[in-house]
Amino acid sequence: MSLDRRSFLKLAVTGALASPFGFDLAPAAAEAKRLKISRTTETRSICPYCSVSCGVIVHTRGDGKNTRRDVVHVEGDPDHPINLGTLCPKGATLKHYVMNDRRLTRVLHRPPGATEWAPMSWEEAVERIARRIKATRDAAFIEKDAEGRTVNRLESVAAIGGCTDTNELNWLFQKVARALGIVHLEQQSRI
Repeated sequence: MSLDRRSFLKLAVTGALASPFGFDLAPAAAEAKRLKISRTTETRSICPYCSVSCGVIVHTRGDGKNTRRDVVHVEGDPDHPINLGTLCPKGATLKHYVMNDRRLTRVLHRPPGATEWAPMSWEEAVERIARRIKATRDAAFIEKDAEGRTVNRLESVAAIGGCTDTNELNWLFQKVARALGIVHLEQQSRI
């Protein structure tokens, strides 16, 4: 059998596509894909980028107690009624949004006059925000307008809710903001 260059290339391509040893490689390829998310915890969530609220499935490995929790894979949720498993380019990169070495995971505070940021506990940050809101409300609350009508409003504080919050959480957010008298109010539960 004479083997010219064209016959050799055809034989090589056919052999490479079939398998080097005559085995079917489809199960091995399927197993390699399965290994990426094997032994992971599957969590359904909502993409945080915009108010469309596409459903995502986040695969994490590690329990956070004895091992470091890592996001292994993020994919669209095929059972979600909004996106049916598809993700936009921003949603597809959600893993890199979460697993980013530059992502802030703690509260940083720069006191007045300081040049450096200092870490602050979550409890201290929430307490500080609550004190500031209370002090601002006490100083700037408008009970009556110029004509003596009761208005009970606070115009020096604005509040904004998140697009990934549930309608119930945004309802509660609106109730608290309105109870404080805040009139500059926006939230994205219109999805």
